Amino acid sequence: MAQQFPPPQQTQQQTRTALVLFLKGSATPVVLYFENPQAVYAELKQLMKSPNPVLVEKEPIGPVKKLCFVSTQIAGLILQEEPYVV
Repeated sequence: MAQQFPPPQQTQQQTRTALVLFLKGSATPVVLYFENPQAVYAELKQLMKSPNPVLVEKEPIGPVKKLCFVSTQIAGLILQEEPYVV
């Protein structure tokens, strides 16, 4: 006989966007949350194209309070959508 599971609780699932930053010399990527991650992504993408090193200082939302790095150390960027339960 099949096991009966209780009906799922009513939960709201939303999607948030995270900026994933890959830095040269770092073994793991850094996941950052911002109010407007698309704007930060566009800004960092422009800095990656510049041959001149620029000190970047960001204050994201979440567990990472402040992050500083040199723009020439950016190896890659991605935007990632994550589902989460409210």
